[in-house]
Amino acid sequence: MQPARRVAYDVLRAVSDSDAYANLLLPSAIAEAGLSPQDAALATELTYGALRRRGTYDAVISEAAGRPVSDIDPAVLDALRLAAHQLLATRVASHAAVNESVNLVAGAVGRGPAGFANAVLRRISRDTPGQWQERIEAGARSDDERIGLRTAHPVWIIRALRRALSAEGRADELEDLLDADNASPEVTLVALPGLAEAGEPRRPYAPTAFASPGGDPHAVISASGGTIRVQDEGSQLVALALAAARPIEAGERWLDLCAGPGGKTALLAAIAWHNGVALEANEVVPARAGLVRGALKAVPGEVVVHEQDGRELTAANQNRFDRILVDAPCTGLGALRRRPEARWRKSPADVAELTGLQTELLAGALDAVVPGGMVAYVTCSPHLAETTGVVAEVLRTRDDVTELDAAAVLASVARSPMDLGSDGTGRVQLWPHRHGTDAMFLALLQRTPKGEDQ
Repeated sequence: MQPARRVAYDVLRAVSDSDAYANLLLPSAIAEAGLSPQDAALATELTYGALRRRGTYDAVISEAAGRPVSDIDPAVLDALRLAAHQLLATRVASHAAVNESVNLVAGAVGRGPAGFANAVLRRISRDTPGQWQERIEAGARSDDERIGLRTAHPVWIIRALRRALSAEGRADELEDLLDADNASPEVTLVALPGLAEAGEPRRPYAPTAFASPGGDPHAVISASGGTIRVQDEGSQLVALALAAARPIEAGERWLDLCAGPGGKTALLAAIAWHNGVALEANEVVPARAGLVRGALKAVPGEVVVHEQDGRELTAANQNRFDRILVDAPCTGLGALRRRPEARWRKSPADVAELTGLQTELLAGALDAVVPGGMVAYVTCSPHLAETTGVVAEVLRTRDDVTELDAAAVLASVARSPMDLGSDGTGRVQLWPHRHGTDAMFLALLQRTPKGEDQ
């Protein structure tokens, strides 16, 4: 058994059985197995490929097996997905893909299911990828389902992305966006301002961002003592925008309300330390709060990290902070390049559940800033219900809040001009296909200063 396939299979099983995140589990699995750089690259390709195109491969497997995938043992199904990716999207020899996947099934479930897997995979290997694509698309019940089978996106996500692009008058970019979701993202690093210098090649927008020079960035990160970290450029930009929305005055109090895992917190902490600002952070999940504390170790000064429900924290601290970052829990549809399994794990029901929480967190943050204070509302999702819908709902219920021009603030931060769509509000939606970032959303809201008409 080639160790790369074993690692990929084990990660797929953990994702299926334990709701693990591949991007967190795979690096440690590769290190534990002691894979060579070549095997590590193969394990990465197999894992992400099988996860990313799961819906398409499931349609192929169902057709080849003559039964729905829900009737196939999950341990067998993950091995079939792994093999389907090799047979339909890589140059791996068919016999190797089939034989080793059959051995995986035999080891995990037994010889009987291995015979079934062998029959299914030999059926898949008899036809070309193009023939299989044609066959499964022929059974599609709608144009969107056909697009979903071709681009490996659930129909509800395709429709949500189309609506978000249409709000900018850019619905014609949908195919480019779906393709970008399926591309492996570059590794982007952040140099914490005042503590490290951005290397080369620089990323186009965030002054703190640069691309990993190639290979494993661990050596660069380790040598920096944590002042250089992996962080998407879009994630950097939204934190920088809150800091740049107006001149910083010494003595300000800032809060990162939903801080885990701590990337934005560390960036804000570096800025705060250099400007005499007191920063606090909050993360309700203890394990993630631990990650926040770890991210802050490289930054001088003390940042208090609370472990509370953000709604309770803001209710107990009204009129206390000058700036609050609300990087709200969301569906994560903006990071499908990095977390390919999320597209199959989420459902429209998750959106309905999250928007209530998002609205409450934003409303609470506005109560917790002083008059004149600012709140950055951020999600890593372009779904309109999680972005403009939440902002509109909060604005509808308050007469003490003004929306700032987040696009103008971001333009003042960026190193080069950004092609930002507009719905006329000044809110910002970043896109993988247009900006090379995760699809981060940003709105900047200011509580009315004392003495101004409301």
